[in-house]
Amino acid sequence: MKVGVPSETKAQESRVGLTPRSVQELTKDDHIVLIQNNAGIGAGFSNSDYENSGAKIVNSADDIFNESEMIIKVKEPQMNEVEMLKENQILFTYLHLSAAPQLTKALIDSKSICIAYETVTDQNNKLPLLAPMSAVAGRMSIQAGAYSLEKHKGGSGLLLGGAPGVLPGTVLILGGGVVGENAAIIATGMQAKVFITDKSEQRLEELKEKFGDKIEPLHSDKINIQDYISECDLLVGGVLVPGSNAPKIITKEMIKEMKSGSVIVDVAIDQGGCVETSKPTTHANPTYIVDDIVHYCVANMPGGVPRTSTLALNTVTLPFIQNLAANGFNKALKNDKNFMDGLNIYKGSVTYKAIADDLSYEYIDPETLVH
Repeated sequence: MKVGVPSETKAQESRVGLTPRSVQELTKDDHIVLIQNNAGIGAGFSNSDYENSGAKIVNSADDIFNESEMIIKVKEPQMNEVEMLKENQILFTYLHLSAAPQLTKALIDSKSICIAYETVTDQNNKLPLLAPMSAVAGRMSIQAGAYSLEKHKGGSGLLLGGAPGVLPGTVLILGGGVVGENAAIIATGMQAKVFITDKSEQRLEELKEKFGDKIEPLHSDKINIQDYISECDLLVGGVLVPGSNAPKIITKEMIKEMKSGSVIVDVAIDQGGCVETSKPTTHANPTYIVDDIVHYCVANMPGGVPRTSTLALNTVTLPFIQNLAANGFNKALKNDKNFMDGLNIYKGSVTYKAIADDLSYEYIDPETLVH
């Protein structure tokens, strides 16, 4: 199969769809890999790294889209890229379509085959291709939050870990999944006071076992979240409903009760955000202030550490890319129900129920379309 990797064009996005090592694995199996000129530079991979791994360097995104049967990206395609997509072409990347109605309509019209990293499942109903980026974003959320607490960023001027004779700051993490757990790893390492909320008693027990007395687990259905919001210095939104918009757990009224100079890092912003006052920002302009509360809502947080992120992502995506390249999408998806869960749009039909429900499209069961 001909596999194409264009440069990412989203603002401050330096990750790349394939590493040279991944290219080597694909070319070893006689697949042709096309890499756009300098696509890997931001992640630390040169054209010669790719050429030495067997890739062909091409000059433009047009060439990539024209010549490839499958497009491998990291972020959702921008509108100029959607215009280059061809009917029956495979697109494999993060999509987050529930929060992107215009993109969804354009992908439907393209008649392409759109498989989303973030909805592929495993035997335990977890999200293996989302997990590494959630881990990176969770760890970055505390770094970003700690920096945003500094006075020159609009924060309260508080050092999250405290100092001799000075109590540490308080971190409230919404959601005990991959984002929440990794946020807690960094927050407890900084010696902050950490609360984690989740709906699952079992998950809270697992977190308690992992962190011991370094965290306080809170069952979200059994607490008044307002009490904790008014006391926290850093709020991390790590709530996820697979493939769907994040629920707005924190309202505008709740924000007004937070301490002046507190910080919100809404990691769920890719799926619309779990805070009512959240709106997407970029690495160039990551924060804004509402009611004296600093909001950090960068929609591609792992793009800030592109080398680590690209390596972590390829570790999990490569086997799926190899499967698609070797077997074609029909066989690859038909033989693996968990992989089929990744199919969001198929030749003009919406094949993921949460997206169809959120954006008012007819849902078509992918099993009836992929043969």
